[in-house]
Amino acid sequence: MVYGSAALLALCALFGFATAGNIYTSPAQVTKKYDFIVVGGGTAGGVIAARLSEIATVQVLVIEAGGLDNTTFFDLIYTPLLAGNAIGTEIDWNYSSVAQPELDGRVIGYPRGKVLGGSSAINNMIYARGSSDEYNRLASASGNTAWSWSNLKSYILKNEQHTSPWNNRSNAGEYNPAWHGTGPLLTGLTADVFDLDNRVISNTKTFPSTYPFNLDPNSGNMVGISWLETTVGNGMRSNSASAYVHPALNTRSNLDILVGTQATKLVQTAPKTFRGVQVAQGTCAPTYTFTASKEIILSAGAIGTPQLLMLSGIGPATELEALGIPVVLNVPDVGRNMQDQPILGFQWQVDPSFTTLSPFFANETAIGAALAEWGQDHSGFAAGNTVVNTIGFLRLPNSSSLLSSGDPSAGPSSPHFQLAFLGLFYANPGQTSPAGNYNSIAIVLQSPTSRGSVNITSNSAFVAPSIDPNFFATPFDMGAMIAAARTAEAFFSTSVFDGYLIGPAAETAAAFASDEALEAYIRTYTNSIKHPVGTARISKNTDATGVVGPTLLVKGLTGLRIVDASVLPYAPASFPQGEVYIIAERAADLIKSAWNL
Repeated sequence: MVYGSAALLALCALFGFATAGNIYTSPAQVTKKYDFIVVGGGTAGGVIAARLSEIATVQVLVIEAGGLDNTTFFDLIYTPLLAGNAIGTEIDWNYSSVAQPELDGRVIGYPRGKVLGGSSAINNMIYARGSSDEYNRLASASGNTAWSWSNLKSYILKNEQHTSPWNNRSNAGEYNPAWHGTGPLLTGLTADVFDLDNRVISNTKTFPSTYPFNLDPNSGNMVGISWLETTVGNGMRSNSASAYVHPALNTRSNLDILVGTQATKLVQTAPKTFRGVQVAQGTCAPTYTFTASKEIILSAGAIGTPQLLMLSGIGPATELEALGIPVVLNVPDVGRNMQDQPILGFQWQVDPSFTTLSPFFANETAIGAALAEWGQDHSGFAAGNTVVNTIGFLRLPNSSSLLSSGDPSAGPSSPHFQLAFLGLFYANPGQTSPAGNYNSIAIVLQSPTSRGSVNITSNSAFVAPSIDPNFFATPFDMGAMIAAARTAEAFFSTSVFDGYLIGPAAETAAAFASDEALEAYIRTYTNSIKHPVGTARISKNTDATGVVGPTLLVKGLTGLRIVDASVLPYAPASFPQGEVYIIAERAADLIKSAWNL
């Protein structure tokens, strides 16, 4: 990708070309000894590496399977308008699920970031850290109150800070400054407000009991309609690489990064002790082993972490033995308890006299001009999140029969489902965006009860694991998805949208004709929002189940700690990156404390 001179200057200013730490492109170049080795330079791994390297006396190595984020794919990663466009490229692991029986046998794509910054470099940038109930449930599951909301507030403020949009649009009254700190991760609200956004917020004033306004879903209470915070600052995506890794790498000689190199196995250095990592750059490439004097921190994500554990003999004994992998520790829960959240779009046609984003995204010249403006000084339409500016996190009524067997959410401040309001035709997989003026609502099941799995099918790290989210395996999940769709229908049927919406698009109208038609639509078009968690879940030290204890050390082993979304015991009724950042911030302090650093 070719940069203009202004873009090159901005890149130099953001990341720097001269680093104090080393960037290695081959394992053969690595000759230093390390105290800590971080496997995975993604959302959590970036935080861990940066925070541990604050201690000048320790040496830290990050092993990242992908490449650097500030080279060929810089524009694709850091231009807010291009969020999501990295899917299917070489910075995506390009995983797929197994066929889903409840989705008419369809296979779901499972993008994960394969680049420094991990999935925080390719996601849709939404920052919603979850309710206080989510963290209190985490504390209960782990048996450690230090994971509770009140005890994590310092880490919440340490991680993130709210910034103004590129055009300095005032967003007073659209968020609560008390819940935003001075951390390296930059977040902000939209630079451009559209007719749809104003009408969504107007609905909260016209029907406040049905659609309550929530000043800030990051304040501990997520329920209501809110303005949407995204990981955008200074007209660019903010992620774990830009916020944590590069500032540390540019100023500290005790942090090194090895890129383009995959961890293939964790290596025992003593009985039930794992302080070694075997790596290779391909199936036929030579292997190398690096050893940490203190700890291995496994941050390969909800897919990569259970895969690597199982390849190393840590997991369900029967499955490992079937692949000829010697069992070091029988841990049945490795790769189990996978939870993910289904997403589905519905579309409405808008009167052509009103402004939506549909004409812009149909105009290649306009898109090109916006990208060119961003390339000059990171300003303009491409410099801010625009597609989703308002969002609803809502609950089923307490009287709902779906709750008769219990509430799967973390508590009353957590939603059962989400409504995201989009100013264009949000096409589900298999749909084509028609010409015309459209708005959409994407619904997400936030508190699913279905459980899936991640399993290895080979003893090679270069063979993708089997991923099964097991969508709609329970009656609650389908029932809640139907209820969410009916809520979306009702929301766009209020008087606030009179004269603005012409009516639902053809397939949306057909789906709303009956619950049977709606269920068929759900099975035909549901996709994954790509929020897998739970595959190495946290549990109490006294529990026989689970994978890690309350300090995130793998139970029954020495030297191995897991810090990523795999440890979350429940799907966060939010967007997981926010919670992962916070968990990683505290995990870094746990590690420092364990080694008196």
